[in-house]
Amino acid sequence: MRSLLTVKRVLFALAFVAICTFPFNALADTLPTGERSHGNVTIEPAYDDMTGGIVYLQTPNHHAPLGPTNTTQQVNPHAVAPLYLIVYPAGTAGTFNCMGVPGNCPDHAGAIAGLAAAQMPSVYPVASAVPGHDHLVGVAKTGGDFNVAWHVYVELFTSTAAVHHITLLGDLNSTKSSGGLKEVDTGIVFLCAVVSENSYQAGNPVG
Repeated sequence: MRSLLTVKRVLFALAFVAICTFPFNALADTLPTGERSHGNVTIEPAYDDMTGGIVYLQTPNHHAPLGPTNTTQQVNPHAVAPLYLIVYPAGTAGTFNCMGVPGNCPDHAGAIAGLAAAQMPSVYPVASAVPGHDHLVGVAKTGGDFNVAWHVYVELFTSTAAVHHITLLGDLNSTKSSGGLKEVDTGIVFLCAVVSENSYQAGNPVG
């Protein structure tokens, strides 16, 4: 009787592990990635930097950046929120908001990978080998720093030992504080809106 009870406990434990593990893996395999075009706009996934949840950013097609925030004729810096682009080096596994070079975000992935290779060649020796990057943004309803004008900062790992998947602002800041990330201020500001998943799914994949 005791052995039968032990077997039942083992089977229950295995079933519990399966329930906890399989949905997580399925979720990881189905993360949205890449830009989608919908009418005159492009929509791409990003992470809400307060919760780590997925949100969607919409920008006008062929939009022109507003320019550096220190130019008085462009945009008030107090009306701007940061948008962080975290670039992952070759060998990093996972599904990123933008995959490949130019990959499924062809309007900016090549430039981001090139910047990484130029700024941190010890970690990103070949731009074309960059597997992808993520976007982190603040969302108003979850308490993040939000504005329709976004100032782009590129975050580069300073060593392969520092590489890990970052989806939260707290993790981003602590990694920067410990020297694991180098921040590059692009000086670029552009208009962007947070939209629904339905808007993203209605678009046509780009790239």
